[in-house]
Amino acid sequence: MSRSYILGILVFLIFIQDIKGQQDAQYTQYMYNTISINPAYAGSRNAISIAGLYRDQWVGINGAPVTQTLNIHSPIGRAEKVGLGLSIVNDKIGPTQETYIDIDFSYTISTSEQGKLAFGVKAGGHLLDVNFDRLNQYSTSDILLDTNIDNKFSPNVGIGAYYYTPKFYFGISAPNLLQTKHFNESSNDNTASSFLASERINYYMMLGYVFEINDYLKLKPAILGKVVAGSPLQIDASANFLLYDKFTLGIAYRWSAALSGLVGFQITNNLMLGFAYDWETTALGNTEFNSGSYEFFLRYEIFKKKERVLYPRFF
Repeated sequence: MSRSYILGILVFLIFIQDIKGQQDAQYTQYMYNTISINPAYAGSRNAISIAGLYRDQWVGINGAPVTQTLNIHSPIGRAEKVGLGLSIVNDKIGPTQETYIDIDFSYTISTSEQGKLAFGVKAGGHLLDVNFDRLNQYSTSDILLDTNIDNKFSPNVGIGAYYYTPKFYFGISAPNLLQTKHFNESSNDNTASSFLASERINYYMMLGYVFEINDYLKLKPAILGKVVAGSPLQIDASANFLLYDKFTLGIAYRWSAALSGLVGFQITNNLMLGFAYDWETTALGNTEFNSGSYEFFLRYEIFKKKERVLYPRFF
């Protein structure tokens, strides 16, 4: 089976009908990239936090998803109840490329001496590009494939809530509430449009707890659930160990999809590096062209108060 044939299958599945399955970019190290899926996370780390993530999915399959994210967020004001952030996601698969640019706003209230509850709003938009020239077209006269889509803009609004203590967190969110429909306008017919795809709302739930096994070792089990119309429930379960507040080693399982290994290192109090690798457990993992999925993560933080670096939070 050739790579071009596999790409053809992927594109066929995408464009032959409404897209009603999973649409948001997928992350194994979501726990370090939380603001991309929950705006209420903005400012929760009590620092100016700058993070980037690169994901190369199904390496070896031509046209497979490739995702880059960049985000920055921080509490603002003396009371530090307000958080503000910027998140940028670039997601490419086959002939399509989408770029999301969002501003994240959060407001936090104290529910107890250690508990905090934040509410967040995400607002922005995304640009869609589709290059049909990358396809192996069976018919050059197909109107659907006649004109590329260049920087088609769609607005975006999302919401989220996030409760956390030094050892526990729980969050729910819907990062895109607008069910945008995408069309390919025909220059030959001003009254008709070719229906390509429709966005679907992705709902997220995340939960985690940190167990202090001893003075040097912590364990954090966590769960991420995602629900989207037309697609099975997705569950990511993970367990990460933190040794000496410096070295992280963990394993994760994406239900009926992949098994993952995670490793991270707190290089300095300000700088952290992370890596994850996914082994596909589906039939796609048995193809000779699929070498798994890779993720690289880098975070740099500027602390407003020096004492905050003494006990780094595990999420």
